[in-house]
Amino acid sequence: MASAARAVTYSIVARDAETGELGVAVQSRAFRAGSGVGCALPGVGAVASQAFSERSYGPLGLELLQAGKTPEQALAGLVAADPESAVRQVAMVDAESRTAVHTGTECIREAGHRTGDGYSVQANMMRSTDVWHAMAEAFEAATGSLARRLLAALEAAEAAGGDWRGQQAAGLLVVAADDKPWERVSDLRVDDHAEPLRELRRLLDLEEAYRALTRSDERAAAARSDGLSAVDVRWAEIIDAGQAGDLRRARELLAPLLVEEPRWADFVRALAGRGLVPDADELLR
Repeated sequence: MASAARAVTYSIVARDAETGELGVAVQSRAFRAGSGVGCALPGVGAVASQAFSERSYGPLGLELLQAGKTPEQALAGLVAADPESAVRQVAMVDAESRTAVHTGTECIREAGHRTGDGYSVQANMMRSTDVWHAMAEAFEAATGSLARRLLAALEAAEAAGGDWRGQQAAGLLVVAADDKPWERVSDLRVDDHAEPLRELRRLLDLEEAYRALTRSDERAAAARSDGLSAVDVRWAEIIDAGQAGDLRRARELLAPLLVEEPRWADFVRALAGRGLVPDADELLR
């Protein structure tokens, strides 16, 4: 394994017992940490590799889990093959909620980890040994989606003191219990920001708002209004009206957009072709 000169701070890997989703989230005073720390594969597991991070732990760990190894077996094999394992911090969770974690003896203080039912939290270069315990308690107490619970753990880490170098980057990755390898429930990164966790929360709000575009229930309407632009919200209302069979309302909402930009008509035809609105000719009449 080739060592990567990257020091990363706190992260969590977890499985949601209700949905089967698997996820990993991280915050660090290291540029682009969100793109290099976490890996996850639907129905297989999630891995976080940090401290002086070795990125191959992620794909190789998932490959071993997919081949039937337990997280403990997979991680033990990778650590044994790594001549620099003393400076690594790595955690895994699999689709059966089993976990394994390694904090090398030469990880920069304060460094440690804690595991629980279906999750592992780990941190290094912390202001306090309270950090990973705060993460675990926040994750266990949090409600909502797995993405929201992962973010709650990161925010608790920062509140408990966080990295003594400060903040810079964050990332959040969630995959479904059973899906194509390239599909993602959430895949968000903040590469360079003064307040990366606040920015990550904004992006998660926005992601959930866009996901609500094609739903018409009250919760979806609230999510859309909280995060989306006025034009996006207008299109969501047009889709809602069209799917409810209220063509008059849909036309009223659409008319100002067509006046501003007639090419929106092509978008209506595309939506109709996917069954998201009724017949385009009727709507555009």
